[in-house]
Amino acid sequence: MGKYILGRILNMIPTLLIVAVIIFLITRMLPGNPAAVMLGPQASAEEIEVLTEKLGLNEPLYIQFFDYIGNLLQGNLGNSLTYNMPIIDLIMERFPNTVILAVSALLIAILVGVPAGIIAARKQNSIFDYAFTTFSLMGVSMPIFWLGIMLVLFFSVNLGWFPATGMGSMDEGIGDFISHLILPSIALATIPTAQFARITRSSMLEVISQDYVKTARSKGLHEFFVICKHAFKNALTPLLTVLGLQISSMLGGAVLTETIFSWPGIGLLIIDAIGKRDFVVVQNMVIFIALIYVVVNLLVDISYKVVNPRIKYGKGGTN
Repeated sequence: MGKYILGRILNMIPTLLIVAVIIFLITRMLPGNPAAVMLGPQASAEEIEVLTEKLGLNEPLYIQFFDYIGNLLQGNLGNSLTYNMPIIDLIMERFPNTVILAVSALLIAILVGVPAGIIAARKQNSIFDYAFTTFSLMGVSMPIFWLGIMLVLFFSVNLGWFPATGMGSMDEGIGDFISHLILPSIALATIPTAQFARITRSSMLEVISQDYVKTARSKGLHEFFVICKHAFKNALTPLLTVLGLQISSMLGGAVLTETIFSWPGIGLLIIDAIGKRDFVVVQNMVIFIALIYVVVNLLVDISYKVVNPRIKYGKGGTN
């Protein structure tokens, strides 16, 4: 397993390098001088020339690329001109906010979706199962931007129960912070909840028909222990795959959710940077998000072995 983990870590390097090459080329292929775009139409030729020199955009493309890769390897993400601070400080300031939102949404998705999937599998072809299937399809198909706006209109504008935007402050008390967290968490949790429920139902239907589950029932074990100890444990592997993808997606920046609710995370940071034409922030945030994806996928693969010790690791992955 140690060799497998080392191999996966080494495989992360070319993946991140490819992402870096793509985002570098995209930002350099945009029409016009990025320095002129960042400064706006009112900038003078002298100001544009100074910023072009500062960003190294007057150098040949291959020199710009090697400088960019060299800075990445040293952990130097550069400085944001619009925010007037190092990009790594921006990430450290905004990323915890995204983690808070993502963890809250993930807890909702797990606590609602997984039990719903288990019950639907236990009551296959019942009214509950049909209702579950309908709501799962709606949850997967529902656009987050529409759901977020509807939540704001109903619970904030019409009922006045929760704040419409912002993160709240712990200085105002835990209640203020939680009240700001509820609506964005629900909006972000909708699609993962439906996906967790569908995957759980599908996996449980496959497992509960196995002989070892029937044997456990024949021994007189309570149905709760049969489902939780024998069936659900062996149905976890597909759920872990979906869990890893959802964590990556959420931590990668819930762009729509953070934009709708003005939640100050890395998703909103990317949108603001695009609006301000700060391509340095955009390209480094993409690299950071790619790093999150590969790290989470590695952790999910390791968790397979913890959940199911029978899994063997080979050169190409799990067997």
